[in-house]
Amino acid sequence: MAAGNRKSVRKQLVALFAGVALCSYNGNIPVAIAQDALQTMKPNVSKEAKMLLSANELVYNKDAEVVSAVGGVQINYAGYKMVSQRVEYNQKTGRMMALGNVELVSPDGTRMYSDKLDVTDDFANGFINSLRIETPDNTRIVAETGERVGGTEMILNKGVYTACLPCAEKPEKPPFWQVKAERVIQNGEKHTIRLEHARMELLGHPIAYVPWLVVPDNTVKRKSGFLFPSFVSAQNLGFGLSVPYYYVISPSMDATVTGTGYTTQGFLADAEFRQRFENGTHTLRVAGISQMNSSTFTEGTSDAQNDARGMIASTGAFKINPRWSFGWDVMVQSDNNFSRTYKLKGYDNSTQTNQIYLTGLGKRNYFDLRSFYFDVQDADPSNTAEKQQAIVYPVMDYHYVAPQPLAGGEVSADVNFTNISRGHDDFYDVAGFDRYRGLEGQTSRLTGELTWKRTFVTPAGVLITPLLSARGDALSLNMDDPVGYDGNYDTSDAATRGMVTAGLEMRYPILATTDNSTHVFEPIMQIYARPNESLAGRLPNEDAQSLVFDATNLFERDKFSGYDRIEGGTRANIGFQYTGTFDNGYKLHGIFGQSFQLGGQNSFATDDLVNVGADSGLETTRSDYVGLGGIETPQGFAFAASYRLDEKSFELRRGDLTAGFETDAFQSQLLYTHVSAQPEYGYDTDNDELQTRARVKFKDYWSIFGGIAYDLNNNTFTRQTIGLTYEDECTIFTIAYSDKRDTSDQSASDWTIGARLTFRTLGDINVGDASELGYGNIYNN
Repeated sequence: MAAGNRKSVRKQLVALFAGVALCSYNGNIPVAIAQDALQTMKPNVSKEAKMLLSANELVYNKDAEVVSAVGGVQINYAGYKMVSQRVEYNQKTGRMMALGNVELVSPDGTRMYSDKLDVTDDFANGFINSLRIETPDNTRIVAETGERVGGTEMILNKGVYTACLPCAEKPEKPPFWQVKAERVIQNGEKHTIRLEHARMELLGHPIAYVPWLVVPDNTVKRKSGFLFPSFVSAQNLGFGLSVPYYYVISPSMDATVTGTGYTTQGFLADAEFRQRFENGTHTLRVAGISQMNSSTFTEGTSDAQNDARGMIASTGAFKINPRWSFGWDVMVQSDNNFSRTYKLKGYDNSTQTNQIYLTGLGKRNYFDLRSFYFDVQDADPSNTAEKQQAIVYPVMDYHYVAPQPLAGGEVSADVNFTNISRGHDDFYDVAGFDRYRGLEGQTSRLTGELTWKRTFVTPAGVLITPLLSARGDALSLNMDDPVGYDGNYDTSDAATRGMVTAGLEMRYPILATTDNSTHVFEPIMQIYARPNESLAGRLPNEDAQSLVFDATNLFERDKFSGYDRIEGGTRANIGFQYTGTFDNGYKLHGIFGQSFQLGGQNSFATDDLVNVGADSGLETTRSDYVGLGGIETPQGFAFAASYRLDEKSFELRRGDLTAGFETDAFQSQLLYTHVSAQPEYGYDTDNDELQTRARVKFKDYWSIFGGIAYDLNNNTFTRQTIGLTYEDECTIFTIAYSDKRDTSDQSASDWTIGARLTFRTLGDINVGDASELGYGNIYNN
């Protein structure tokens, strides 16, 4: 036989190859069986793409009108590769056929294997025998036969899908899980996939059966329908089953409605509505329950005193333009513990922060305007803790850096405006010392600060940075006077204060190298000259109540955490930091130093309404010693410590010690925290806590993990977690028990049991609170 019209043959073979590509798989599998394997679109191939054909023979049977490529056929076309023993095109019937060990490799690496491929030249109908597909993400599809009908439907008969790799030692062994279906039908017009007589198998044994199931194909981004159910189990709530339904309202709107039935408390309804706009998004969430057995909760708590409970919440985030954005996150609930008790995701924190904001970000400036309302979720029916929280409306921050230098240095400006009110005073007595964390009434403060600084480098490598700063505050005070306060409190309705600072910083980084290591030694000295803090301790302190003196803020110009207090007097900070790296993988780092009050009034020794400087380590002329250090080794061991030592006795006043070790089979971490008693600051006893967690891999894919938090002073376990997990390339299973002692009664449940079963590419099945299922959860609140 002679070779015929090669141009015609090439076109026909290209058509054949495109037909083969029709049956190729491309993409992930989001449903139970190979839906993306059923693509209905032609491959996206450039018209200029060239085809390379290699075969032992290229034959044209003129009588039968059959074009054949025979023996070792290899075709490369637009990134696709195909090998086969024989490829034929019948001009009479218009059918194309590939026979014998057909293998097709798509550009994304997906491989399809078959014994026989038969398709019409218009791609409307076709047949494939003994189909096997392997994807780059290790998913596999097998079917006895596949058929394309009418150009709109693709049918797989006796299909099997799994994301598990076959056993290397026993390939015939069933995978850990697989999904089998008698027929899988994709409808290209309706964009749906119908699974008939589908069953889920685990370790070769069926665990679930579905007579039929219709799901959207991969071309559908969103479709209404039920989502995976989840299971819940918690003290005082009982066992619960959550069934979510996803509803597509429009291309820019959708909603999820979830019903949860609890064996103890009844039915909880939860609905979330979402809408997307051109410049942002908005969500609205509503949840509620009528409790059947409120008496199961602790008597006298808000959980026990409310039968009908619910919440409504809204979030929004919008871009006004590339520089400006605004948004909100607000929640209102029937009582102060509903969302936390029922663990409504996103709203179950001990304190829910409601806020609305406007933010602007430029190349050299930043603006932020926010209002806050703090919803304290605890079991106190009188909501005392929430009423004691300040309502912020609003707080404004602005930062600006001048584009041009002044005298060779950088000029920056900061502005803060705070306006707050409180409906209940926040006062308590501890160890005979009064603390007024907040006063009933309203106060406003406007703060502005201008700063200039410049860095010089001497020929010897010393970095010298002079600094000048000027700050002013104006306050409006309409708060109740602190009853019984012994300090010199300013009872006027308005006040002003100012502060000017002249500072100098010197650093001398020294680089030392050896044949196998690099070391950086850097002594640091700072001095700041200022007048005394005006009105020190005579004004309310709302935003500077937290003060932890350690190595991380040793070199801060003002060590107070907020604007309500100003560090005054002349102070020097002296310290040393070191970093070392070794070629064998060891790393070292450390900081050590001390702060000195050289002149003027020590702000940290001046009492205010919250005694913020008491026992801080800064209240004396010579501060306590502070430092931190750490080491990392290539063997997986890491050690870090942060400490504050008494400036006279070197007694440990505050410290954190962390040690960890990690290998492929073992991970562990130990954390010890010590805080000495600070009666005037609100802590009348020492606080020593030990926290530890570990994970041990004891067999192939199996691990056990757990952790504890132990209060050494009260000899009490405050938290305990233990769990078991199995994880391979296609399946993750975890079950855990957690017991948390909440002395503030913020949670209605002390213990929880959670489990999660994850099938890769299919989804999750949850039982209980998924947040409890992790190696790091021991430190969560």
